Amino acid sequence: MSDLFGGVPSVAVLLPMPLDGPLDYAVPEGLELAPGDFVLVEVGAKRIVGVVWGPGEGQVEATRLKPVATRLDVPPMRAEMRRFLDRASDYTMTPPGMMLRLATRVPELGEPPKSRVVFRRGGDAPARMTEARQRVLDILDDAGIGLSGAELAREAGVSSAVVKGLADQGTLERVEIAADGPYPTLQRLEPGTHLSDDQRAAGDTLRAAVTEDGYSATLLYGVTGSGKTEVYLEAAAACVAEGRQALVLLPEVALTPGFLERVEGRFGVRPAEWHHGVTGAERRRSWHAAAKGTGQLFVGARSALFLPYRNLGLIVIDEEHEGSYKQEEQVLYHARDMAILRASIEGATAVLASATPSLETWANAEAGKYNRIDLPERFGAAVLPDIKLISMREHNPGRDRWITDPVVQAARSRLAQGEQVMLFLNRRGYAPLTLCRNCGFQFGCPHCDAWMVTHRFRGELLCHQCGHVEKVPRACPECGRDDRLSICGPGVERLAEEAASLFPEARIEVLSSDLVTSTAQLKERILNVAEGGADIIIGTQMIAKGHNFPKLTLVGVIDADMGLQGGDLRAAEKTFQILHQVAGRAGRADRKGTAMIQTVQPEHGVLRAIMSGDAEAFWRQEAYLRNDAGVPPYGRMAGIIVSGTDDAQVWSVANDLGRASGPLMSAGVDVFGPAPAPFARLRGKSRVRLLAKAPKGIAIQPLLKRWRDSVKCPSAVRVVIDIDPQSFF
Repeated sequence: MSDLFGGVPSVAVLLPMPLDGPLDYAVPEGLELAPGDFVLVEVGAKRIVGVVWGPGEGQVEATRLKPVATRLDVPPMRAEMRRFLDRASDYTMTPPGMMLRLATRVPELGEPPKSRVVFRRGGDAPARMTEARQRVLDILDDAGIGLSGAELAREAGVSSAVVKGLADQGTLERVEIAADGPYPTLQRLEPGTHLSDDQRAAGDTLRAAVTEDGYSATLLYGVTGSGKTEVYLEAAAACVAEGRQALVLLPEVALTPGFLERVEGRFGVRPAEWHHGVTGAERRRSWHAAAKGTGQLFVGARSALFLPYRNLGLIVIDEEHEGSYKQEEQVLYHARDMAILRASIEGATAVLASATPSLETWANAEAGKYNRIDLPERFGAAVLPDIKLISMREHNPGRDRWITDPVVQAARSRLAQGEQVMLFLNRRGYAPLTLCRNCGFQFGCPHCDAWMVTHRFRGELLCHQCGHVEKVPRACPECGRDDRLSICGPGVERLAEEAASLFPEARIEVLSSDLVTSTAQLKERILNVAEGGADIIIGTQMIAKGHNFPKLTLVGVIDADMGLQGGDLRAAEKTFQILHQVAGRAGRADRKGTAMIQTVQPEHGVLRAIMSGDAEAFWRQEAYLRNDAGVPPYGRMAGIIVSGTDDAQVWSVANDLGRASGPLMSAGVDVFGPAPAPFARLRGKSRVRLLAKAPKGIAIQPLLKRWRDSVKCPSAVRVVIDIDPQSFF
């Protein structure tokens, strides 16, 4: 029996389940266990992987405990990782087991390593050398380790038949290796020689931060097209040269394909990937590479933050302002904030990169908590686009039309010069509402308080909240009339229909998340656009960030006012960010770009800030308003959602919480509500909302926990507390 816990006969094992803490298990005779060990234990009739969190509490005799089945042959979870999960659990008010679940979502963890077939240089020269064959051999020589046939073909840009032909001739040799083998070693870790003076200075500053011991955080604030990626890859190079691991977080998988090519161009090899677009085998390989320290650079979505890195030295949060960094389901956390927490625990450098930083990050830089590096100019010959506001009060496009005449005329001029045009509308589908003009029936979701969105390309009505799908009906289900159904408002599909009528000769590409079935398809379509395969690009927010279309010189924003509606305290900030980002797609090469923004309220402060180009003035004004209201980042907020299938039970619990809020109020925490949530019914459940607001200096989590636990809650009712909510639905 292990004496690593002072000879205790039991250990506390944390399980990836919604439990408030670890469970005690007996330590079998002869089994040595230490904190962080991955073990297999029984829970009911199942065997589950858990992590030894400490000695058992001893409240139950060891003879009455289930024994640990076995210790897994994987690297133990480091103390820094366990501390990160504990602190993340406390901050987000998430059961620690659910935080562990984020760190153990890897296929077949603990199973013996599998094998895969790779190719290496054989002894025979090819009977005839071709350019394609030479590329394959060059790629293999540069990689330093064996690559699979698919990897070789992809990297060399050849068909699989070329690789097979070389293998059949003995030029390549098939070798079986462990599937969890290491990734290729990064090349060219010295400072880049292709940088501008501003980029080089910024890169040198970040390199110095990485090589210093201890935690630091830096806002890398650069205009669109200024080359922020090249700068923070300099930090990654310095980190890897120091023998530590680097992580780059991206807000969406959609940004990954083009980014990976840039990484490969900088370092000669592709990094490890972690997101839902990669296979289970590749996720397993990445997890083990992180734990063993054999992976140097990792690129992934927000969940990559929970990989068990052995020696993490750098975390980059690219486009750190993006709302998709906030996970809104099950475990509620913001990857940006958790990245800062992890970097502080690991003694790592955090880099927050954005052309439109979140007010939280901007305020931390203003207060001196973060360093700040500015890149005020675009890289190379590119210059920032001209911005024009188009008042729809003066230029009304007419009934069932959405593109104003000034935008049409500008588009025709650009297209005539062989340039590309982008039309941006942040609304998927064909139309957001379908109704009957005879009886007034509106097509709503049967499970949510939301309209069914018409998707004409697919012939479906779709709820964007729960995913419920129906076929587009021929007649009104209420009155039976088949000649009075009317669609209201535009989506990108309807906009594409209008563009086709206005520009009949143009090739139109619609880019929207519901029209792309895979990462590979998205990559292909974006590459096609970048190479000039489309004249007009129409899309939602997925086209507003990360992509570089050299021939794109005109951006038309169809409805700039959409995001300014509603009671979201971040409405102005989010609108400013998305408009700034989408406008920045224009003129990123050597041709001057223009962004034309259609609006019914051109006098709005957000739009005037976009026009002036004075982002600092916008942030200062937004900071003043938020500080005056005592809301984030100058105050603390928590959203509380009470939900369940029984409306009466939900309201009963919500009212009990409201009546029990006295101690919170006495501690300086204001409680608002209960009130129906904006989506009062979602996925078939009733929802009631409360809101807690406190000064910044108050640690609200312990207060909220006592408050929540003071109210009896039926098993059919769920109370979810969202610390630092990003949305209020």
